[in-house]
Amino acid sequence: MTEIAVIRPALTRDADGIARVHVETWQSAYAGLVPNDYLARMTVGRSSAQWHRAAAQATKGSDLVVAEIDEEVVGFVSFGPSRSKHLPYSGEVFALYITVDWQGQGLGRRLLATAFEALANEKHRGAFVWVLAENPSRFFYQAMGGEPAGERMEKFAGVDLEERAYGWPDLESWLAQSGS
Repeated sequence: MTEIAVIRPALTRDADGIARVHVETWQSAYAGLVPNDYLARMTVGRSSAQWHRAAAQATKGSDLVVAEIDEEVVGFVSFGPSRSKHLPYSGEVFALYITVDWQGQGLGRRLLATAFEALANEKHRGAFVWVLAENPSRFFYQAMGGEPAGERMEKFAGVDLEERAYGWPDLESWLAQSGS
């Protein structure tokens, strides 16, 4: 990576940048997986309001974190307490996206480590993430040591989508092994 990325808590001023990353990555990663008309309707303007609220509500800025290069948001991770009562993990990664131009540069690992460190500091022993079963990003989570943790069908934009969960039962061990 030739540029130095800054990993920091998201601020409300980051909402448009987070929305841009969100829309761009969904439109590239989910093409053919999610209904095309849904992806075509996604806009930064619509997404920005959601991310503005999320940044404003972030607990001490620790549950929404951005990767920034030259003052431009190029990735983000959102995380917190698990929303699932069916998986044995108390922490969850809700979203982790890196713009296409910056994928494969180590930013995903850095954002995931930041999320895991914050979750461990909040006394979450383990964490998981849901991923579309056909999303190539599942290989990233496998490479990061995520273990298969569950499957489900989720109704989204009028279609059933298969999702897989990847889990990390011991965040402190993962952090120690990864050098984070």
